[in-house]
Amino acid sequence: MRTRDVFASAFGAAASNPLRTFLLTLAMAIGVAAVVVLTALGDGARRYVVREFTSIGSNLVIVLPGRTATGGVNPASAVTTTPRDLTIADAQALTRLPAALRVAPILVGTSELSVGGRLRDTMVLGATAELLEVRRFTLAQGRFLPVDDWDRGAPVMVIGARLRAELFGAEPPVGQFVRIGDRRFRIVGVLAATGSGLGMNTDELAIVPVALAQAMFNTGTLFRILIEARGRTAIEPAKRQATELLKQRHGGEEDVTVITQDAILATFDRLLGTLTLGVAGIAAISLAVAGILVMNVMLVSVTQRRAEIGLMKALGGSGGTIRLLFLVEAALLSLGGSVAGYALGHVGAWLIRSLYPTLPAFPPDWAVLAALGTALVTGILFGVMPARRAAALDPVLALARR
Repeated sequence: MRTRDVFASAFGAAASNPLRTFLLTLAMAIGVAAVVVLTALGDGARRYVVREFTSIGSNLVIVLPGRTATGGVNPASAVTTTPRDLTIADAQALTRLPAALRVAPILVGTSELSVGGRLRDTMVLGATAELLEVRRFTLAQGRFLPVDDWDRGAPVMVIGARLRAELFGAEPPVGQFVRIGDRRFRIVGVLAATGSGLGMNTDELAIVPVALAQAMFNTGTLFRILIEARGRTAIEPAKRQATELLKQRHGGEEDVTVITQDAILATFDRLLGTLTLGVAGIAAISLAVAGILVMNVMLVSVTQRRAEIGLMKALGGSGGTIRLLFLVEAALLSLGGSVAGYALGHVGAWLIRSLYPTLPAFPPDWAVLAALGTALVTGILFGVMPARRAAALDPVLALARR
């Protein structure tokens, strides 16, 4: 039998029972679509985390007060009791590290801003001029904090885009004065709109010199210190040098936690990569279920087509030809379901991206290829038993329907 005839016969057999064909195709399509959508979610989460960490700057080494011996670093690390706090003097000492390009001390608090009778609770960030380059901020108007002595600071402020819109509307904010408590600040710059990053919405920040922030919040402790290494190869040396320097400054006690941006990214990348593989495996179970359905329906098809099989064998058709017919039919059904599932999965991923624009839910190529390949192989494998049973039928008994 020619190859074209084999495919024509298999296609005709599938088309002769449209309901059975539809159900088989639907079962396979659901399995493939589940793999595509779930891997899109997992990989989208991984890309989102990588993008968020990248947005805070590059080649970063982060110094946190308190020693985290086990369990990694979590948001609660900001609330720690340490034998010696991180100070501005510590940050100034870190600027002398050979591997450090820039150092930015940070202090965070909340307060109420008032201007023209309007009040707004906002997050106040104490920092220095170096923060602009370390965090890769972009200015929409004016300038950033001046390069002053870190122990003093001019009463100036840089605000986020949303804060500007809420407090000043269409009025130009640069040069205007705002009040925080009993202190008066002149606005010198406005940040470009960037949105949230790692739980901090920069559009709602008010940035003031770190020394003034310490005086406002009556604290000498820094929230953290950001160190920008001189390059990717300098990240680990910067981490070692910062740890050793602060240990010397703190009486020989290693009472700070120094982490690198790359280490955090690698950890999240591994976790979310494993999660993506896990959900892909769970979704692939539905492909096995669809394969069993293919086998069951094909076995029923063998029983229904006994007379047809007997006639083909009586006319000289070999067992190999019969097997090939049934395997091609199973492959066609699996291929149709795979293509439908591929399209359905991309529609699902598109819906996720539409509902959550910040989540780049694009299915990875490996997952799509694996889903399509697994569906096709599963259909063929589960079609082997029905094909072998059809090939083993005795033509006389088959024609007699016995």
